[in-house]
Amino acid sequence: MADNTSSDTLSVAVLGTGIMGAAMARNLARAGLDVRAWNRTRARAEPLAADGVRVTGTPAEAVDGAAVVLTMLLDGEAVLDALRPAATALTPGALWLQMSTVGTDALAALARFADEHRLRFVDAPVLGTKAPAEQGALTVLAAGPEDVRERAGRVFDIIGSATRWVGEDGASGAASRLKLVINSWVLTVINGTGEALALAEGIGVDPRDFLAAVAGGSLDLPYLRLKSELILSENYPASFTVSAARKDARLITEAAQGAGVRMDLVAADAERFRRAEEQGHGQKDAVAAYFASFDG
Repeated sequence: MADNTSSDTLSVAVLGTGIMGAAMARNLARAGLDVRAWNRTRARAEPLAADGVRVTGTPAEAVDGAAVVLTMLLDGEAVLDALRPAATALTPGALWLQMSTVGTDALAALARFADEHRLRFVDAPVLGTKAPAEQGALTVLAAGPEDVRERAGRVFDIIGSATRWVGEDGASGAASRLKLVINSWVLTVINGTGEALALAEGIGVDPRDFLAAVAGGSLDLPYLRLKSELILSENYPASFTVSAARKDARLITEAAQGAGVRMDLVAADAERFRRAEEQGHGQKDAVAAYFASFDG
């Protein structure tokens, strides 16, 4: 098994090429890194070959000899499902950048896997959705030891515009906890936007009058504008899906319950995402939870 940790051309295995992982893999390859990618549905990864990414049939093929393993999958269970069958192909000392949003409860099992297979573990969820990922403009929230930060930075500086180190131990969950706090606000804005526009429609107010009334003031914000336009155009290309938002609402709720904190708004968010999923909107952008305001 080759060990490329000292190679000038950093070898990176990207496991998970959904909305975010595909953009990350593409940007890394375009920057000249040796990138191999795996996705559970291989057809979703195949277009990356045009950008110089080697698409593999199994996680083991992707990680074999890789100096860096980057995971960008739905949750902790999906991450372990990908890595367990690849365990014998992992290079001891490889850097594991765990960039999926997995919450806090899943971290112990991930950190234990890293220890068992002598991987250097960095907890590194990201802020941003499809467009920032494609532009290499994500914000990386990271926790990991000082001596791996230079190597991690070679990846983070390509996929993101800023990295915020918040701890020296990936297993502490410092980065993942911060991500949950931020996502609690994101979900509030998404559903607040959807409900405001649904109310406007329901009581006969032009939603653009609402947007004009708050424009440029303290109640205005870019995310409100961005998500409102999706609703008004009746077009919901996913940058962060309803189903993924529902998963994040669950992770936030679990973490809050463990800390004795009530999250009434997040509970309401989760219910709206559940209803939208039930109505068939699960793979649309999360603001399609707008439809949960109406029967049918």
